[in-house]
Amino acid sequence: MELSEVVITQAIVDRFWAKFKENIEMDVAIVGGGPAGLVAGYFLAKAGKKVALFERKLSVGGGMWGGGMMFNEIVVQESAVHVLKEFGVRHRLYQEDYYTADSVETASSLIAQSTKAGLTIFNCMTVEDVMMRADRLTGLVLNWSPVEMAGLHVDPLAVGAEFVVDATGHATEVVKVVSRKVPGKLLTPSGKIEGEKSMWADKAETLTLENTCEVFPGLFVAGMSANATFGGPRMGPIFGGMLLSGEKVAKELLKKMA
Repeated sequence: MELSEVVITQAIVDRFWAKFKENIEMDVAIVGGGPAGLVAGYFLAKAGKKVALFERKLSVGGGMWGGGMMFNEIVVQESAVHVLKEFGVRHRLYQEDYYTADSVETASSLIAQSTKAGLTIFNCMTVEDVMMRADRLTGLVLNWSPVEMAGLHVDPLAVGAEFVVDATGHATEVVKVVSRKVPGKLLTPSGKIEGEKSMWADKAETLTLENTCEVFPGLFVAGMSANATFGGPRMGPIFGGMLLSGEKVAKELLKKMA
């Protein structure tokens, strides 16, 4: 049978529309497809929640692909090795408390296993705003990333979510929108974004987990977004805190939705 270009197009449009329509309303919307967002999505989907992840770039995986300065290895401490095992990522002991893993294998495993668990990923989508009501966030306002990049005046669409997770890393994209446009204050010492500090790996890894929490009604922060929001330092190419943060935010959300 001769392949039909028209049928190929129909298949893509039909399947994508069905996927998008299924996620116009969801339990949790995750913004940012780095390790924290993917791990959170995996555990939430595995628990039976309807969860979708929105990534502004074409590729998903965040900064993990490049390891440290394009040396494609990452470091994970002992306390987070169980997350690597959960995703089937091979890893090796370097010295006490320091494990290494191939960054490409790790990123691709997080993506593959999270989608197989039921997480829906939409790439090339930018969150340009949030939906709000008097007391909390209620969803996201989306547009295509190329629309934003080209500076086109194209109205967005909205999706509803019981909870939103900002896992956009250093950029804190959702938190910035909320801080700038939504009435009320963030649950930070100043009520605003405290800002990321310079590198201190040990402190950053601890604070990444401590700062993973609800920062505004309906909005949680995870990964480097948590540190940047609460004023913690950056950690560099050690990813245990990111993995544990994704696991923690999923547990916190499951308690909220119980």
